[in-house]
Amino acid sequence: MTAPVPELTLIQFSDTHLGAAGERMHDTVDTYATLEAALATVLSSGTRVHGLLLTGDLADNGKPEAYRRLASALAPAAEKLGADIVYAMGNHDERAAFRAELLSTSDAVGPVDSVHWIEGVRILVLDSSTPGRPDGRLEPGQLEWLRARLASPSPRGSILVIHHPPLPSPVPSAHLLRLHDAGDLAAALAGSDVRMIVTGHAHHTGCGALARIPVWVSPALAYRCDPLPPPNRLRGRVGAGISRIDLIDGVFVATAVEIGDAPLVYDNERDATVRHAIEKFFQDE
Repeated sequence: MTAPVPELTLIQFSDTHLGAAGERMHDTVDTYATLEAALATVLSSGTRVHGLLLTGDLADNGKPEAYRRLASALAPAAEKLGADIVYAMGNHDERAAFRAELLSTSDAVGPVDSVHWIEGVRILVLDSSTPGRPDGRLEPGQLEWLRARLASPSPRGSILVIHHPPLPSPVPSAHLLRLHDAGDLAAALAGSDVRMIVTGHAHHTGCGALARIPVWVSPALAYRCDPLPPPNRLRGRVGAGISRIDLIDGVFVATAVEIGDAPLVYDNERDATVRHAIEKFFQDE
């Protein structure tokens, strides 16, 4: 037995919160350096990556310079990986600058929704932001747009990308600012080929389900919300993470990946360790 080879691997970067050069989020976090560290982690792994999902709050205040810095970091990494890039809006993003700097368009207005195809998997992006509001909402026209595209199934199923989780949260701020009217989205997805809903926004890792479809809440790159703070406190901690989403044996699996130099517990040669584990398993049997 050998390590599984995924049929498809996507890497999710959420809540990068980039600013202009020299700006630090909450006067603490150099979000551009964190993004660079995350890209270095992916590149150094040697993993075959088919797509990079950027799932909202890409800029902290919607500044054009922040989007240009993001694109300049992503483009060479994506080229080395041979990966497509998929962008989604978040509540900190600004639609005009987002379109101009990341999508090279300026003639469209309204929500930034899109469809992408990667290795036979359809990736549907819904813009859950509303200008001037931090919580998540979808307009009736967006749900009609979604239904129309889901009317025809995709060869290997679909993934829905949306910034705001359609789930409750144990963190009061994330719960208040979640996607509202999630039942309307559930109705649009019922009976469809959507196999996973990929989100961000909460700054804490989580999972749940909507319309019996798994919902993944990715860790954030900017910082972490503490889901178990002391009484009557809301806390953010330094810390960053990304997600890898793999299609293995026909099953989509999401895995959180910590970014940073945590001390090692072990660092073994992969195939020999797997062989040893298999031999021990069958010996014990």
